[in-house]
Amino acid sequence: MNIIKNEKNNSSFTGFVETKYFTFAGTGGEFKLENGKTLGPITLAYETYGSLSKDKSNAILILHALSGDAHAAGVHENLNDTGWWDEMIGPDKAFDTNKYFIICSNVLGGCKGSTGPSSINPKTGKPYALEFPFITVADMVNAQRRLIDHFGIEKLLCVAGGSMGGMQALQWLSAYPERIKSAIPIATALKHSPQQIAFNEVIRQSIMADPAWRDGNYYEHGQPEKGLSVARMIGHITFMSDQSMEEKFSRRLKNDKFSFGFDADFEVEGYLRYRGANFVKRFDANSYLYITKAIDYFDLSGDKLIPNGKDIHVRVMVISFKTDWLYPSYQSQEIVRLLKRRRVDTTYCELTSTYGHDAFLIEAPEQTALIKHFLDKTFNGYLVAGHDKSN
Repeated sequence: MNIIKNEKNNSSFTGFVETKYFTFAGTGGEFKLENGKTLGPITLAYETYGSLSKDKSNAILILHALSGDAHAAGVHENLNDTGWWDEMIGPDKAFDTNKYFIICSNVLGGCKGSTGPSSINPKTGKPYALEFPFITVADMVNAQRRLIDHFGIEKLLCVAGGSMGGMQALQWLSAYPERIKSAIPIATALKHSPQQIAFNEVIRQSIMADPAWRDGNYYEHGQPEKGLSVARMIGHITFMSDQSMEEKFSRRLKNDKFSFGFDADFEVEGYLRYRGANFVKRFDANSYLYITKAIDYFDLSGDKLIPNGKDIHVRVMVISFKTDWLYPSYQSQEIVRLLKRRRVDTTYCELTSTYGHDAFLIEAPEQTALIKHFLDKTFNGYLVAGHDKSN
């Protein structure tokens, strides 16, 4: 649904939006996964912002991080649920809806309207649970390609996202370079390091160690709340930097004195417990397991991103943040070096921020200036050429 401007609110209000659903791979046309198995039917939840031009040259695909969803901007009518990247998407923002048609879909394997472990298995009439096949970032992107085909868009102006969204942007660049004009991977990596895999394994084990997980078959009984809450607490520690935690919490006490027990004495303890408790209300534990495994499997290092001898014509801007220790800048620099060795038009920007990995969700002004200029140059080049230069 296009943005509906609300004159009663200030100019930063993106508008009321509606989540829509696209279903494909029905009977007789199942979707083949990277592991060789098939899945279908598949539904992808998505939202759109702005208007698609007549020649369909102004479409941008926004790609969300691990626990994100299709609701990237605006609010749903009668709800106070601002989209996760609202400061970046809208009129005159980084992804300017006065110029561009923005699409954001919930990934395959998710739990916010797209087919995932909590979806009903048509063969059993019950949630898939662990009968859901393992998926990869490539599977997510291949499913998104079906959605883009549904819109009749031959070539996206840009694919962009942070963290796991950046991995998807790189996967688009690798798998479908002829279908994109540009890519903006933010705070991401070509592959997970052992440390990154280790954090995800601890996250998964915390969920599976909860007796309420019931080997994944908890849907009739309720979420494994304790395990999923701890998993999210671990995640939040990695999202923040030491400096941001010091500025936000320091060693401040909640009640000005120690409890001499296991209550949340410190503000940071209370914050983590609050974050964990809220997360279990909005995210499926099995989806968390499957998606963390998918990003651990992701590997586009070496010749896997762009094979030797392959010539592609895509503009790329890689963005990283100095205090991001979950996806440190050296991993973004590896992406840049690899792209430049393949003679891909690549720009690299390392931004100063105290927010750690969360910076890509918070540092809107700095990213806006970079992205606006990058997109303007890409789009104007498209218009001047009158056709796709890479054909």
